[in-house]
Amino acid sequence: MNLIDTHTHLYLDQFKDDRDEVMERATENGVSQFFLPNIDSTSINDMLALEAAYPGRCFAMMGLHPCSVKDNYEEELQLVYDWLQKRPFCAIGEIGLDLYWDKTHLEEQKDAFRRQMEWAKELEIPIVIHTRDAMDMAIDMVAEAKDDRLQGIFHCFTGNREQALRIIDLGFYLGLGGVLTFKNSGLDKVIADADIGLDKLVVETDAPYLAPTPKRGKRNESSYVRLVAEKLAAIKEVSYDEACRRTSENATAIFSKILRAEAF
Repeated sequence: MNLIDTHTHLYLDQFKDDRDEVMERATENGVSQFFLPNIDSTSINDMLALEAAYPGRCFAMMGLHPCSVKDNYEEELQLVYDWLQKRPFCAIGEIGLDLYWDKTHLEEQKDAFRRQMEWAKELEIPIVIHTRDAMDMAIDMVAEAKDDRLQGIFHCFTGNREQALRIIDLGFYLGLGGVLTFKNSGLDKVIADADIGLDKLVVETDAPYLAPTPKRGKRNESSYVRLVAEKLAAIKEVSYDEACRRTSENATAIFSKILRAEAF
């Protein structure tokens, strides 16, 4: 069955020695498309090179990761904006809030998040949100910015039921990765809830990070998105093929603008 990895950093140095083999393993496991979130100015060239190497399969986003929001964030944002004017991107991402590592630039993170959401609305492309130790704040900010043009994914969702339902009510999708397979994460119980339907879920790896069980602690790669889909199928009590089909349909809907452009 067709699988789509909606969030993978395959352009990073962790894959420099075997990237082609990683892509081949993903293909063998049914992964047809890979969506590449940007981090900051240091990741753009490698990300675009990977996209160029796999046309129609790898799709680049453009954005400034909250952990890269520092004193020079205005310069970084200007670079993001300039790139968004040069060519199409599948999404603005990954963007958001991260208070796990550093709280000193919270106001700058919020400013960067707001501005990038506005750019997404202007361009009518989705956003891909990173949030750590700031879930409610991020949801509140999306709610404030929300209109009919704003849509996207809360990537690596690890929140509770109430947060999941708020995200879904905003018309956003939950991105599920390796944490779904972790024994004591509790995320399986959240996703099992009948009010959280397959129609609002997508799967991802966040490779090379957060490898799913039984690969936990090792380098993650896009072929392992199959393990996430298998776990999701078990939680939702549907067939593996159904989980693949539904999540891939959702991903295609989210990224429809770039995929339509690729078809012509």
